[in-house]
Amino acid sequence: MKKVFVVMAALLLSVFSFAQDAAEKINQANEALKAEDYAKAFTLYDEAMKNIGDVQVEPAINFNIGFAAYKSNNLQGAVEYFDKAIEAGVNVSKSHEYKALAYNDKEDYANAVASYEQAIATAEENDPALVFNAAIAAYRGELLDKAVELFSKSVQNNYRGETALYYKAVTLRKQNKDAEYKAALEEGVEKYPADDKISSALANIYVSEGNDIYKKGVAILTAANEKVSSGAITTADDAYTAEVEKAKTEFKSAVEVLEKAKALDSGNQNAQKLIDACNAVLGS
Repeated sequence: MKKVFVVMAALLLSVFSFAQDAAEKINQANEALKAEDYAKAFTLYDEAMKNIGDVQVEPAINFNIGFAAYKSNNLQGAVEYFDKAIEAGVNVSKSHEYKALAYNDKEDYANAVASYEQAIATAEENDPALVFNAAIAAYRGELLDKAVELFSKSVQNNYRGETALYYKAVTLRKQNKDAEYKAALEEGVEKYPADDKISSALANIYVSEGNDIYKKGVAILTAANEKVSSGAITTADDAYTAEVEKAKTEFKSAVEVLEKAKALDSGNQNAQKLIDACNAVLGS
């Protein structure tokens, strides 16, 4: 019986020693966290939590450990402890947000977006920054439908609206949704006329449209001149005059569109070159 007692006493002493060591490491970790020595803080926290014994700790410590892990670029450790904080119901929205940041750093954009959306869903107050950051993560991850949805919400929230609307437009272009791309840029010019990126992008669309119309005019005029060259008609014929007028109608339409481009981007040289080419024919 005496031997058993000695063994039990040794076990109790060992457990007490482990618990005392864990408590001391947590205290040291708290100090390291305050000193912004995040790698040291995480190591001490993690060692303590793995030998915690009967030491009672607040569930909030899991958020602190996750934060220390994230700041020391230990992304897997960050996710692990933020999950524990979420499970414990502590700093839930912020834990999801930091998980999203960790997944962003890992370029795991699908999980980043999912974590941002959980952060949004569990936030006590509306935080438009979360929506915008989720949209950027979706864009980077080529989650294009989700990016359009989230950028649209950012525009509605009026949070970084110019940037959100511009990237919504760019995302639509990636999806080959040309009409929606143009509509988004037109909305952007109306809401944010001073934004050069949006104005320049819309101007380029108008240049492209003007160029297409210009080419139609050139094609009509070329076909008419080929008929003259073949002897089918002469330049004095009404048929030739009619074709020239049809071509000029196209050139006039092209100028109207190209002038819209110039109004948005006065330095657009392609617009000016096409306008000059149209006017050369119209003035002849």
